[in-house]
Amino acid sequence: MERGTAVGRTGAGTSVHLSTDSVSGPEGFGWWGDMVSRAVMPVSLASEHAHHFTGEVTMLELVDTEFSAFSFSPMSARRTPDHIRTSDPENYFLFLVHGSPIGLEQRRNNALLRAGDVALFDTSQPLACEFQDQGRHSRVSVLRLPRAAVPLPSHKTDRLVATPLPTRTGSGALLTSYLAGLRENAEHCGPTELRRLGTMALELAVTFLGARLDSAPALPIESRRRVLLARINAFVDHNLHEPDLGPATIAAHHHISVRLLHALFEEEPETVSATIRRRRLERSRSDLLDPRLRHRTIGEIADRWGFRHPAAFSRTFREAYGISPTEARSARHDKQPCTPH
Repeated sequence: MERGTAVGRTGAGTSVHLSTDSVSGPEGFGWWGDMVSRAVMPVSLASEHAHHFTGEVTMLELVDTEFSAFSFSPMSARRTPDHIRTSDPENYFLFLVHGSPIGLEQRRNNALLRAGDVALFDTSQPLACEFQDQGRHSRVSVLRLPRAAVPLPSHKTDRLVATPLPTRTGSGALLTSYLAGLRENAEHCGPTELRRLGTMALELAVTFLGARLDSAPALPIESRRRVLLARINAFVDHNLHEPDLGPATIAAHHHISVRLLHALFEEEPETVSATIRRRRLERSRSDLLDPRLRHRTIGEIADRWGFRHPAAFSRTFREAYGISPTEARSARHDKQPCTPH
C-alpha cells in the first residue's frame, strides 16, 4: 500500500482515503500529481504552494462509476494532446464546487465556477483548470461517468463541457443535493444499497445532462425506467423523516399512478413500502450505534426517521435485527453492531 493510503471496505465497494499527511513537504506535491494522474487522468500540475502542498481525497468505488471528494492547496492543471495520447480513460467527469472558485477551459468554452456550481469535463479533450487561491483549500466532489455508460449523443454532450450547468431547480437541485450527501450516506449503507447508490448517481447525472440537451425522449425505454427509479430512490432517501412518506406520496410527487409505481418496483428486490421501512431502520440503527448521539432517546431517533409510534418501531426493529433498539445501543459498547437476519 502506498504512503498516505487508508482503505476500508464499504459494502460492495471500497472506500479509499489518500493524503499527503505521511509524505514530507517537498515530496507531497509530486506525490499528489502522480496520484491524480492514476486516479483521474494524466495532467501537468503547478502550484505556488508546491513546497508545502497538502491535499486529501476520499474515493468511493460504486457500480459503473466512482465518487471522489477532494480537498487540496490551490493549484492549476493542464491536460495536453500528449497527455491524451499517453492515456485516455474515455470518461466524463461531473464535479460540484464546494470551496474557492475554479476556472475551467475546454473546447473553446470558458467558465468561472463558484461554490454550488456544477460543470462537466471530458478526458478526451485538452483542458486547463485553475483552482483559485483565496487563502483556503479548494474542495470539489467528482463523479466519474464512463462515456459508454452515458446513453446520450456524444457530439451534443461534448458541447456542455466547461459551461456552468443550472442547479437551482429540478434534476440539477436533486443531483447537487445527492452528490453533497453521497459520501456520508454511503457509509451507512449495506452492500445492496451501496450498489444502488452507484446506479442512482449515474442515472441522476444522465437525467441532468439529458435535460440540458433536451434529449430525454431519445433515451431507450430501459434507461428511462432506470432514470425514473433513480429519481424515486433519491426522493425516498431525502424524505425518510416524513411520517407520511409512502407509495401515494411518491407517486404524486413524480406525476405517475400508484399502480405504475408498484410496477416499476416489480423487478426490484423489495416493494416500495419495504424499501422505505428498511432504509428507515438502517438510519435508525446507525444513529443508535453512534456515540455522538447517545444524548438522544430511542423515541427521538425513531421519530427522526419517520416512525410515529415507539412501540411499533421497537417491534419492527426486533423483527429486522433480532434484538431491541435498547439492546442494539448497548451492543455499541461491545463493538458488535447488529446485522439484519
